[in-house]
Amino acid sequence: MGDTHAGNKPRGRQREAELNDSRLIQAAREVFAEHGWDAPVSEIARRAGIGMGSLYRRYPSKELLAQRMRIAGMEQLVTQARTALAEEPDPWAAFVRFLRDALSAQGSSGPLLPLVGGRLPATDDVVAAAGRLRGALDDLVGGAHRAGLLRADFTSSDIPLLLEHLAARIPVAGERATALHLRYLDLVLVGLRTRAADHATVLAGPAPDWAELSELWNAPGR
Repeated sequence: MGDTHAGNKPRGRQREAELNDSRLIQAAREVFAEHGWDAPVSEIARRAGIGMGSLYRRYPSKELLAQRMRIAGMEQLVTQARTALAEEPDPWAAFVRFLRDALSAQGSSGPLLPLVGGRLPATDDVVAAAGRLRGALDDLVGGAHRAGLLRADFTSSDIPLLLEHLAARIPVAGERATALHLRYLDLVLVGLRTRAADHATVLAGPAPDWAELSELWNAPGR
């Protein structure tokens, strides 16, 4: 019995650490959205219900916390994309579900790119997370393309900026902000679904490529 109890302690501490980290990331996103890059770390800790000492042991600087925040954001998108692909047999339904889930999860906190884009370097962890995200989005868009359901000039690299545009921060309560985001997503989806040749439209300008997206997000130097 004693060994079992002792063996449970690290798992319990690990679960608590993971919960604290999740609260910190959510609080950081909210506070950065409200105050920009100059957001006080003390407010992040207060909103997360975590002491400053605990925060600094986990993230000794604001930059490290922001790096983790954006990696967590990419990991969440990967999970949402993979879940949609696994649970929706129809490629268009998987594509739509992913976009709806991604927007709903952001609530009223708004997009991250205006807050941290270009401020932070592309660390190995950031590059790895971006690679996983690209792979998941390639699979999502590729399936819809092969089914002939998604316009051919829309690429997986369009998705990050599309989500940034659709998740604009709105000064209304969370549920209303989500409802508005989803309303405009529905309007966008009308333009993304393939159409008969006589009703085809042409998008203005080329899609971004992944190198261009990397330049938007990361500080120069890598």
